[in-house]
Amino acid sequence: MAIEIERKFLVRDAGWREAVSRSTRMVQGYLVAEPGLTLRVRIAGERALLTLKGASRGIARAEYEYPVPLADAEAMLRDLACTALVEKVRHLVPVAGRVWEVDEFAGANAGLVLAELELEDERAAFVRPDWLGEEVSDDPRYFNARLARHPYRDW
Repeated sequence: MAIEIERKFLVRDAGWREAVSRSTRMVQGYLVAEPGLTLRVRIAGERALLTLKGASRGIARAEYEYPVPLADAEAMLRDLACTALVEKVRHLVPVAGRVWEVDEFAGANAGLVLAELELEDERAAFVRPDWLGEEVSDDPRYFNARLARHPYRDW
C-alpha cells in the first residue's frame, strides 16, 4: 500500500521565493470527495494524474496515483467533477536536503499560501524554515478537497 505522510503549514512571509527551483501551474477537481475517500483529477503543467486518497490517520493516509492522458483529465474535470476546481501554482523549494512544496492558491482560494513536506516516517526530523507559520496538518479546512467546497475567500 502506498502511504502519504505529509506535514502542512501556513506560510508567514515570502522568504521562500528566493530558493524556488521550479514552479508549475495546477488545476484539480474531485470526482469523489467523501469522508475517508477522495478521487482527484489534477493537471500539472502538461501532465495529468488521477489520485485516490484514503482517510487521514494523523499525518498519514493511503494514496494511489496514476497518470492519465491530458485530454481525458480535461474531460473529467469538465464533465465529472463534483466540486469547484482548485487552482494554484506549486513552487518547489529545497531546504536542508528536503523539498518543500509551496502552494500559492488562485481563484476562490486566492490569498492562501501553504507549504507541505512529504516525509518517509511520521517522526522524521526536518529543518523548519523561518518562513513557515502555524502547522495546519490536522486542520481539515486546509485540505484541498475541503477548499474545493469551502473556498478560502468565504471563511
